[in-house]
Amino acid sequence: MTDDQGHKPPQTVAKAAEKGLELREKFHRGGTMVGVARARDLKNRRSLSDDTIKRMSSYFSRHKVDKRAPNFGDDDNPSAGYVAWLLWGGEAGREWATREKAKLPKAR
Repeated sequence: MTDDQGHKPPQTVAKAAEKGLELREKFHRGGTMVGVARARDLKNRRSLSDDTIKRMSSYFSRHKVDKRAPNFGDDDNPSAGYVAWLLWGGEAGREWATREKAKLPKAR
């Protein structure tokens, strides 16, 4: 896909981002303003550019270590990393961004 067509996040990604926003609001931790902005775009299923797909893929590559932290995946007392991971679409977002990135033309 090109930037003109965009990449529309699937519902599973939108739901994970929405959950991340809810947990961040409740526990006052996790994510940056960039992550919050990304979550809002994902939640609203806005079409994302090729560059944003690449940034999402990079985020998940850099932050997979967060999954080893205590309370990752704990909705009752979530780690900041878990909240941030959800803001970027969670595991569904990682899988989707990986698939979408694979469809992009390779840079020369």
